[in-house]
Parts: sequence; structure tokens; C-alpha cells
Amino acid sequence: MTVKAQGAAEFVPDDADLETLRSAVQGCRGCDLHRHATQAVFGEGPKRAAVLLVGEQPGDKEDLRGAPFVGPAGKLLDRALAEAGFDRATVYLTNAVKHFKFEERGKQRIHKKPGRTEVVACLPWLLAEVDRVRPRLIVCLGATAAQAVLGTAFRLTKQRGELVDPGPGDFAGQRVVATIHPSAVLRSRDRDADYAGLVDDLRAAASLAGQVSAH
Repeated sequence: MTVKAQGAAEFVPDDADLETLRSAVQGCRGCDLHRHATQAVFGEGPKRAAVLLVGEQPGDKEDLRGAPFVGPAGKLLDRALAEAGFDRATVYLTNAVKHFKFEERGKQRIHKKPGRTEVVACLPWLLAEVDRVRPRLIVCLGATAAQAVLGTAFRLTKQRGELVDPGPGDFAGQRVVATIHPSAVLRSRDRDADYAGLVDDLRAAASLAGQVSAH
């Protein structure tokens, strides 16, 4: 996959550590999402983590607290990670898009899926995180995250749970697995089955992370 690093690139400081990046992202004006979000939500986790999980974007709770995966989907993910054998403290959690995109309905802020332009604009931040964390395995949660890393031709319905080599491009050399986003489990009509599938995929990812050589 080759995606031109537009939008956020000029706001990402060269050779900065994660803490510096976390501070710098608050000044990002790479797309218009910063205009309405409370703040940018950067990733959290160890400076070196075997597994980096990437979701779509922060939600309402994440936007208010400034931390990834702290809302209802995050609580479900915590439970799934624990059942799959992960300690959340040992994985790095982030999103493809760092600002919350939403529409207002009364007093509620309702999630809106980020467009491809916004995903591409924000990609330099994710690339910087991957470069610093150096994960053995990237786990994409949901189609937006998967297509951010693997390109728009990737189909979650066809390649879910498979170990994928992104090929040449921005994520060359990485190993990637994609599964559903925990928010999809919350919306599911068959929540138990979809939750079990998420746990199975995360359990397989845990095994793969132990088998894939660090780089």
C-alpha cells in the first residue's frame, strides 16, 4: 500500500519520542476534525509493545478524557483482551484518526465514520507511533483501521483473522491481523457470538505475536 502522507505530516515532529508526539498532536490542523473535537486522542501503552491495536477513531468518552478505548467499546475490549490472554498494560492502543468525528442530536454527540480523506490526512501520526513502538504485530479493529493500514482493497469479511503482509509501502515489513471493532459487537444482534469471535481473533493474535520475529 502506498498512501501519500498529506494533512498531518507537517505537524509531526521528526525523530520525536512518544511523549513529544502526544503533546504535538494537540496542535494538529491536518484536517477539519480538530475544529469540533475537544482534543486529539493519542495512543497509550508501552514505549515498546509486541502488539499494537489500532481502532477507527476516539468516541465521545475518549474525546472528553483524552485517552483511547475508555468508553463502552473500550470496556468490552478490556474484557476480550483479558479472555484472550492479553494484559492491556502490555499492548499499545491507538486509533487511525485522532479526533472525534460526530454529529449532534440534541445533547448527544453521535459517532460519524471518518472519510478516506480524513484517514489519509491522519496517517502520519499512526506511522510515527508504529515507528516508535516497533510492534511485532499490528491488530486492526474494524474495517476503517484495516484499510488505513492495508489499503482500500482489503475486505474484513474475507480476510478477518488472517496474518497479512502489507507489501511495499508505508507499512512494509509489518505483520497485520484484522478483526471486528468492539463497537460492532455492541451493535450486533448476536452479541454473544460476535464477542466470542472477537476473543478468538485476539487469542490467535496473541499466539501470532509470540511467533512473529521482532524487527
